[in-house]
Amino acid sequence: MTTTDTQVRRGYHDLRRLMSLMTGDEKHDAAATSTLDVLWVLYDRVLDVAPGTVEDPGRDRFFLSKGHGPMAYYATLAAKGFIPESWLADWATYDSPLGYHPDRLLVPGVEISSGSLGHGLPLAVGTTLGLRAQDIDARVVVLVGDAELDEGSNAEAVVLAGALGLGRLSVVVVDNASTSYRRPRAIAPRFAHEGWDAVVVDGHDHPALYAALTRTGDRPHVVVAEVEAR
Repeated sequence: MTTTDTQVRRGYHDLRRLMSLMTGDEKHDAAATSTLDVLWVLYDRVLDVAPGTVEDPGRDRFFLSKGHGPMAYYATLAAKGFIPESWLADWATYDSPLGYHPDRLLVPGVEISSGSLGHGLPLAVGTTLGLRAQDIDARVVVLVGDAELDEGSNAEAVVLAGALGLGRLSVVVVDNASTSYRRPRAIAPRFAHEGWDAVVVDGHDHPALYAALTRTGDRPHVVVAEVEAR
């Protein structure tokens, strides 16, 4: 069955409802909201992974490196059937599997435990190399924040991925102008200099995000998704 534009819009509207179920004293709600459009496009139209394939070696992998604001991620997982909707209202409480940082041992569909910045991209590089060694043609997509690129571990990962030509690796940088060392429009050229295919899009434009996230080639790929400053 072909997914219509109406179904896509209806699903995205429900995603916002699911996110609104998570209340409480969470200080990273703005950071989470900035990732909502990217996460929806990835899980609704791009990634080849579903609740029934989370253990399939050939599945696409998604790493939320920006794990300190996971509410949009949890809402997306609930919308796509990875976790029950009933988990959302109790998130971040003592008995809930949904913590302030996602835990891969507690939340179905979560590939890495994250929240400490600078880990997701290096892990994604290693995973992509592992899949290549096994001749598994799966994608690895990692979402990072613009400020997270200040971490030195990311700089090393960018250089290595470009040098090795990891064409099945994609990075989405949600750029909300939050880095302390910001130079406007500097992120894409930084990746391109290291041999990456780079594109800049409006982080709320679903067709543009889809087109950017489905580009293919023999080089690692970065999508800089620009959103309003937070």
